Amino acid sequence: MQGKRVVVLTGAGISAESGIRTFRDNGGLWEEHRIEDVATPQAWLADPSLVWHFYQRRRRQLQDVEPNPAHVALCELQNGLESMVLITQNVDNLHERGGSSDVIHMHGRLETLRCEATGRHEKRMNSTDFSDDFLLCTCCSTPSRVRPDIVWFGEIPMHMEEIYRAVDACEVFVVVGSSGHVYPAADLVDVARRHGAWTVLVNAEPPLNLDSFDEVHLGKAGELLPGLVRQWLGSEG
Repeated sequence: MQGKRVVVLTGAGISAESGIRTFRDNGGLWEEHRIEDVATPQAWLADPSLVWHFYQRRRRQLQDVEPNPAHVALCELQNGLESMVLITQNVDNLHERGGSSDVIHMHGRLETLRCEATGRHEKRMNSTDFSDDFLLCTCCSTPSRVRPDIVWFGEIPMHMEEIYRAVDACEVFVVVGSSGHVYPAADLVDVARRHGAWTVLVNAEPPLNLDSFDEVHLGKAGELLPGLVRQWLGSEG
């Protein structure tokens, strides 16, 4: 990978190895809730209290989980390459805590909250920010309610122009811990292939889009990635 433009896309599988549950658990339920009830704009309008409590629990959980060896390995890869863009579908901060920088969060972040009036993002991770009561922004003269800074189902992912530019230009495209269920993220591997990139998968099990990968490594990312990264950084190919 040395001397090549590399893009890495991570999904829920890498965070699951740190103990963060994925929304595909338990027959499609997400921490005992239907996706439609906690992760859509309609849910926020219908029952904002339920949605707020759900995401406040997830935000508090960040204090109880740690980066795993896969997060650390991706930091080492980023530090060892001249050109690497790290894109994640995950909303946690484990990549950053594992040492990675300039992470593109296409589905938003649990660390930040968004003003409903202005759309501005605020990092709100003090102990007083984990209350089950609604919080107000700090950007308006008359403070407005904030919502989770998350891309819900039915909303457009963030930073898509930047993401497509990186994927269009990359020579190696690596996917770690993604099921291939969620679009447009699941389609990025095919975008990379159309532009001639070598595509690599590291995943616990075969995803829906398995045929889109030139190179496949099945197993836990925390067990596989450290060795793969050493191999990739030591190879001129």
